[in-house]
Amino acid sequence: MNRLPTILILDDELRSLETLQRILEEDFDVKTAATAEQAETILQREWVEIILCDQRMPEITGVEFLKQVREQWPDVIRMIISGYTDSEDIISAVNEAGIYQYITKPWHPDNLIMTLKNAHQLFELQRQNEALSVELKKTPAQLDESLAKKRAKLKQNYRCDDGIVRMPDSCMNRVCEKILRVAPYDVSVLLAGESGTGKELAARALHYNSLRCDEPFVAENCGALPDELLESELFGYKRGAFTGAVEDHMGLFERANGGTVFLDEIGEVSAAFQVKLLRVLQEGEIRPLGSGRTREVDVRIIAATNKDLEAEVRAGRFREDLYYRLATMTIHLPPLRERKADIPLLANSLLDSAMQNLGKKAKGFTEEALVCMQAYHWPGNVRELQNEVRYMLVMSGDEELGADLLTPRVLRALPEDEAPVLENLAGLDGSLKERVETLEVHILKEALIRHRWNKSRAAKELGLSRVGLRSKLERYGLEQIGYISADAKVDTGR
Repeated sequence: MNRLPTILILDDELRSLETLQRILEEDFDVKTAATAEQAETILQREWVEIILCDQRMPEITGVEFLKQVREQWPDVIRMIISGYTDSEDIISAVNEAGIYQYITKPWHPDNLIMTLKNAHQLFELQRQNEALSVELKKTPAQLDESLAKKRAKLKQNYRCDDGIVRMPDSCMNRVCEKILRVAPYDVSVLLAGESGTGKELAARALHYNSLRCDEPFVAENCGALPDELLESELFGYKRGAFTGAVEDHMGLFERANGGTVFLDEIGEVSAAFQVKLLRVLQEGEIRPLGSGRTREVDVRIIAATNKDLEAEVRAGRFREDLYYRLATMTIHLPPLRERKADIPLLANSLLDSAMQNLGKKAKGFTEEALVCMQAYHWPGNVRELQNEVRYMLVMSGDEELGADLLTPRVLRALPEDEAPVLENLAGLDGSLKERVETLEVHILKEALIRHRWNKSRAAKELGLSRVGLRSKLERYGLEQIGYISADAKVDTGR
């Protein structure tokens, strides 16, 4: 049960005290005092949050008493209630006693209760503010220790072997070996690969395995911003440089000084901006918008693109001198369709992360779901796989994530040995019956997986009787366990 806020009422009129107590006792823990001495005793003994004090009392005025309270118990919210509206009393109460509100009689019960609840909210906000202030008053040594721990954690998370999930015989091994070999040397690196292949993850692995690992790592998607915004984000600007520039803004190059700047989608920048970026790389200096002075910066550039920049250079769309500045070393990241052996391990790793982020549990994937994932070509690569895993987790109960939870585009993907056959169905040799049977096998498999091998539901969807479906399954040898075990061996990574 929540504790009621404690309020102390000081009034020399007993009838007034009784009335106030009766009205407020449902919402507050009410303490009453008829004299200043009684009130002070209560303050010393109780945890009081609000004082409601009468102004005109025989031995002391409300302002004088609240002035004393302000000195000894400054956190208590102080309020005066009075039938007198003398302006000097009000001014004195505000200036000397620091009251929260001056309430005049006659007052309405609902308004009084609302005012006191607001006062209690103010008291709680003051306490939270003080607690945060204490937390912020750390010594430099404590802050340095905290930063060191965070840096160590980042280094561990983004070391090549830990940051890029893969099987022991994965084609990503060559990529990781190259990252570890290049990382310690202060040269520009160009990461090439399709969208979603993990280029930013590779960039972080390069940074946290480099000599700059204790300095900042900042990232910017160059394809997401027009030239003007991209220039202001990277180089910064001075107040008044353009409409809306109400204060100086430090750009990412300055923020990352001593560290690494990751420029994603570098192939999307305009020819005009390429010239400005080339100057930064050549001279090691920037000029914020609206400033007449340049500033030196020391950063390592890691760029990424999903385009063929050499072809862009030959076509005249990308500056050759900038390309060679960026591509001192080039690392190609393979698409996920070339890493099919990694998919089960990647999917389970992404599931662990999704369960942590979404606060929902599952018992992993069924073997059938992993087989279907490996059959799909993943045009969106790891990013698409991540979205698929999150979708499956959200749509599931607490059981294993089965193939029926996969989105239709993934579920209906063709295994590699069947894809060429169905894609070129019209050009196959053989009778019409043989060609139609090939297509029928795939349709039956897809329907059974989607209905969790519930033959009644699959038969109903396909317009077959249960006996007719069973006959086809026997004819084609399509049994659930046999299909999975015969067609694929899956290493779940668990």
